Amino acid sequence: MKLFYAPGTVAAASLIALCETNVAFEPVRLNFADKQQTKAEYLAINPKGRVPALITHDGVITETAAVLTYIAESNPTANLTPTDPFKRAKMNEVISYLASTVHVNHAHKIRGHRWADQQSSWDDMTARVAANMMDCFGLIEDTLKTGPWIIGDQYTIADAHLYIVESWLEGDGVSLSKLPNVAAHFNRMNRRSAVKRALEIMG
Repeated sequence: MKLFYAPGTVAAASLIALCETNVAFEPVRLNFADKQQTKAEYLAINPKGRVPALITHDGVITETAAVLTYIAESNPTANLTPTDPFKRAKMNEVISYLASTVHVNHAHKIRGHRWADQQSSWDDMTARVAANMMDCFGLIEDTLKTGPWIIGDQYTIADAHLYIVESWLEGDGVSLSKLPNVAAHFNRMNRRSAVKRALEIMG
């Protein structure tokens, strides 16, 4: 397998998930500063021009939720997804929330051009980022009261996804000191060997 990623992006969650398994894969770093994700060579792989993109023996998978799910279900011995239907649904609930709401709130800070054309509109969106992210993570803070991981006692791919979004908080104007459960989760993740390996790969 081959995973296309860029440091600082949500694709790092898929890199962590791969590092949690024993599967062989090739990490391919894209340089967003040079807009490598917009070049024809990469667009032939992922026409969306975003990361992650995972090349498998069956074809290409894009979107974090899909890539994470594929990694977990293709490597069942890594125990990255619950077997219980309710817990699995709760895991997917977290991943969906991170992708559809929290990530979008974060993106308003630096990618306002996706939603509006006027600088004043971008400024308004940027000004709302800290409050919106704090609102989202207030809910996540409460959820983390139930156990060390986001759905309780079991570590899952949702934790890898959450960790990357947590890493954006300080830059978004949200102090982890206001979110002790989130901070504890972030520190817990930093101690995992898979996270350490992924961070080494990203450099």
